[in-house]
Amino acid sequence: MIIAGSVLGLSAQTSEGTWKTLSKITYKKQYDELLGFKVDVPVFGEQVKSLEGKEIQLRGYIIPTDGYKSHTEFVFSAFPYNMCFFCGGAGPETVMEVLAKKPIKYTAEPIILKGTLELNNTDINRLMYALKNAELVN
Repeated sequence: MIIAGSVLGLSAQTSEGTWKTLSKITYKKQYDELLGFKVDVPVFGEQVKSLEGKEIQLRGYIIPTDGYKSHTEFVFSAFPYNMCFFCGGAGPETVMEVLAKKPIKYTAEPIILKGTLELNNTDINRLMYALKNAELVN
């Protein structure tokens, strides 16, 4: 398992390091045929690209998108709800889509998830990161 290029043994520091690695992106303007105007498209740095398809672990917060219940699909954030990308002004690199193997019960407390990282720079209707086959670590 890779955690931002290191070996397992997750602590808050390594998890924060993974989120920090995921922030190593820039943007380019690209014309979108469907929308009819230019949109910002993420350009992933080499460190981010090296994590694609690898199993990673992240500490973060569930952002409920369909009520407060157990979910297999939800948004996961580096920051709590009041500070996340959708509510508190953090950047889009601080959130990801999660597709869990089994439902994960909502909590406002931070949790640790592991799963396979998928990058997205082609579908503007999805987030730029997804964690597939995710499982609750704690």
